[in-house]
Parts: sequence; C-alpha cells; structure tokens
Amino acid sequence: MQQKVSLRIRPADLLDENAVKIAISQELEIKKNTISGYYLLKKSLDARSRTIWYNLTLNVFIDEPFKNRAIMPTLLQDVHNATHSVIVVGAGPAGLYAALELIEQGVKPIVLERGKNVRDRRRDLAQLNKEGVVNPESNYCFGEGGAGTYSDGKLYTRSNKRGSIEKALNIFVQFGADEAILYDAHPHIGTNKLPHIISAMRDAIIDCGGEILFEKKLVDFHIDNGKIQEIITSDGDKLPCEAMILATGHSARDIFHLLHDKEILIESKPFALGVRIEHPQELINSIQYCRHAGMEDNLSVLPPASYSLVEQVHQRGVFSFCMCPGGIIAPAATSPKELVVNGWSPSKRNNPYANSGMVVQITNADAFKYFQKQNQEIDINNPLLLMEFQKSIESKAYQVGGGKMMAPAQRMTDFVQRKVSSSLNENSYIPGLNSADLRDVLPAFVYDSLADGFTAFGKKMPGYFTENANVVATESRTSSPVRIPRDKETLQHPQIKNLFPCGEGAGYAGGIISAAMDGQICADFATYYLKREDKQKNKWVEL
Repeated sequence: MQQKVSLRIRPADLLDENAVKIAISQELEIKKNTISGYYLLKKSLDARSRTIWYNLTLNVFIDEPFKNRAIMPTLLQDVHNATHSVIVVGAGPAGLYAALELIEQGVKPIVLERGKNVRDRRRDLAQLNKEGVVNPESNYCFGEGGAGTYSDGKLYTRSNKRGSIEKALNIFVQFGADEAILYDAHPHIGTNKLPHIISAMRDAIIDCGGEILFEKKLVDFHIDNGKIQEIITSDGDKLPCEAMILATGHSARDIFHLLHDKEILIESKPFALGVRIEHPQELINSIQYCRHAGMEDNLSVLPPASYSLVEQVHQRGVFSFCMCPGGIIAPAATSPKELVVNGWSPSKRNNPYANSGMVVQITNADAFKYFQKQNQEIDINNPLLLMEFQKSIESKAYQVGGGKMMAPAQRMTDFVQRKVSSSLNENSYIPGLNSADLRDVLPAFVYDSLADGFTAFGKKMPGYFTENANVVATESRTSSPVRIPRDKETLQHPQIKNLFPCGEGAGYAGGIISAAMDGQICADFATYYLKREDKQKNKWVEL
C-alpha cells in the first residue's frame, strides 16, 4: 500500500532515515518495520515560530516493495522529415522548451540564437568580469540557455495557470537536474550545473532532427498578406517562415526597435529598477535563524538563509527581487558603456555573501517626468519610453562607476544618510566597486524610496540595516520594459497571423519556469495554427 503523509520534522532529523520512519510510524500509527521506503513530494522550511520545522509531504510504501519516483519523460519524435517547421528566435528557457514541445508535436524547430553555445559563452563572461569588456551578442543575458543559465537558475514560480509546472520541472530532471527540484518549495539548480543540462537539451533537439543555429541574429523579416514570409539574419541568410515564436528575452532592445520601426504594435510595460544589496551570509543566517530557540548551535543543518521583503513607501512598492543566498554579484550589461548588476548562486549556495535586488516599480509617468527634468523631449505614449529610461540609468551607472564595469556603491547606512562612503565592505563583485553617491545614478524618487525602505526593513529584520552591507547600482533588468501584444485566444500578434510573441521579452513571463511554460504553450498554439492552415489549403484544393 502507498499512502501520502504530511509531517513536521526538526532540521537535524531531515537526513536521518530512521528518524523520518519513526515520525511516519507515529503519524500513521503503524509499526516502523512495515515501512519499506518513502520519497518526498513537497519540502518547505518553516522558520516563522520559535522552533524551526521542515514541513514534508511524503509518498510512503507500506508492506510493499519500495519504488523510486517515476519521472515523466518528454516523448520526443523524429522530426528530420517533418511536414512543418517553426522558427524559434532565442535559445533561452522559452525557446528551448518551445523547441522540445514542437518536437513532441511532430514539428521541426529551427532555433536561431544570436549568442554562442553555452561553453563558448564562458570566455566572453570571463572577459566581461576580468576586463570589463562587453560582447553585445554573448554575455550574461545573450547566449544558449538565456539569462538564467549563468545568473542563478531559480525555478520558483507562482504562474501555475500558464501550464504544467510539474511537466516543466520533470523535463529539467530528464536532462540531468537533481530530483530535489520536484519537491523543494523554492527549487534551484545553480549556475554551475545548468550549463550541462542546457547542453543535454540541445543535443536532444538536434538528435531528433531540430536545428539550433548559434551566432544567428534576426535583423529583419518580410511580411505579406499579414504573415511573416521570410526572415533575414545578420550574416545575410534568408529563411522561409511558416510560423515564428519570438522568444528573445527581456534585453533584446534591437528587436523592440525593429518592431517599432516596422510599425508593428508594441507597448511600454512597467518594470522595476533599483540596486543590488549584499550582506555577509553569516549575518543573514543569524538574523533569520538565531532568534529561534536553540538554533545557535544548529546552523550547520540549515540551508543558507534567504529573505523576501516588501514595503509601501511614498505610495510605491519597494521590494526584494531575485534573492541569492550564498551568491555572487555579476555584471549583466548587454551594451558597452552601460552598467547592470545581477546576482547568482552556485548549487551549494556556499559563497560567503548574500545578495538581493532591491527595486522600485517604474511607470510611464515616472520616465516622462525624468526626461522632462533633463530637458529631453519624448512622447509619453512612445512604446520605447521605459526602455530608454532603463538605458539612461544604466549609462549613468557606468559613468559614475568609472568604467570597465566598476560598479558605484555605498555602504547601506551611508546610502540612507546620503553621504559617500569612505570605504566599502569586502564583496563578491569581480570587476570591483567604486565608492560614489548613488544619487548621481538613481532618480530622486527611486533613491528616496529605497532609503526609506531600507530603514523599514531594518525594523522588520533587526540587524538587516547595517554598515556591513554594500548597496550596488544598478539592478535594472528585472523584467522587460516592453510588451509585445498577442491575442488571448490564439497567442498570435494582432497584426501578424504567424507571429507568436513569447516569454519574458514579450512580457508574458518572469523567470525560468514561467518562460519555459510559455514556450510550451506558444509551441502548442503554433502547431494548432499550422494544422488549421493545412485544413484551409485542403478546402481550397477541394473547391
């Protein structure tokens, strides 16, 4: 017999199989020796009360042989000689999952990626970190696997209406991820492990007959009769197009310009912008865990602590974003003379620092006022308004930082007191930090909101507001500042029948898993579109 059971267990007992079986036997009122095994269905850490618990849901085998968890494989077909093909622009999670779903549906994907494969991409990241030189086509945002590959690999999402989270996670496991992502409340793969998984996905796509073309940048396309008929790449190639899934990510500004220049409908989309803050991980651990009874001597059995903070300040939301325990701050710019910082963690989350984005929501009205103060004329209805605002702040951050991806920074206490820090804390940012006044980077409404937010967070988490934390500018790639509209029923662009805007860059996802699921659903709708077109052609033949 198999039975699901929910337990609360102390952290020290989690890895003790005997202790877990005793807890199961007590909960079910059965003998321990009748339990042949179990596996986890859900696991979450509850540190809200004085005693820390793990909440577990397990599938327990009683009086029958234990069987390991069944992984649902993706049923890939051979599409070497498929009747139809779909061009997928972008090899991030949305693009790769779209390609796998197309293969599952019997359609050949042709994936175009402007950047390099996951291995060659590392050299450009090394040059970016060590020399401050940006390759506009190969960086933390562009290249095989997308932004998530080398910037953390968090798999948590609340977007369960977009598709099957379970299927998306199972695909990761199928291609090499640890099964723990299937049951952890906040699953995480880690930047050190994701590249191998992405490579395995690529190999499977190619083995099945799909194509993945690297350093193949979309620069133009021809439209006729409301459809894209042909696409053009930067190397001059022209490819016929039956349907296109546009999954270029939140930083492909050239694509937004291309659509705008061709008078294809796009819209500005509010996004969040601010800074990245870095504390010693030991400090965050002590704040989150040591207020609990007896935990001072038990930190070794707990994972590096994380946090999630939000506060309303001046009628604006100030909130943490992409918190990375045991992580590293990295330069994530996609253009020369612009500075963006992001955070990531290895799978063990064992670096000595904890970092998190701390950001403020930005609207069209905010950007319009910002440019007005700078005596720059810009239309408040311009769909690229927020993108230009983002670009302007990133350019200022680069200038104030001093070049070569040096990032301007202040100690947290000095940030709130509006003074330049005489020195900065040790930190994880490889290009280096320069002490500066971040009021020279951030608009006043962003700076003031963050400063008051830090003070409020210090009251929520005593010890969080400290001179031992660095505030680093600027965290500005939280999401796309542009939305590419699509019909709710068909997912097609309202002006172009065979264009399917997809993922974070189109404004329909906010992380690896939500982007992956959006890729799958766009692939399904693109397949349906092709089948419907076939039916229309057959009708004309009959007539």
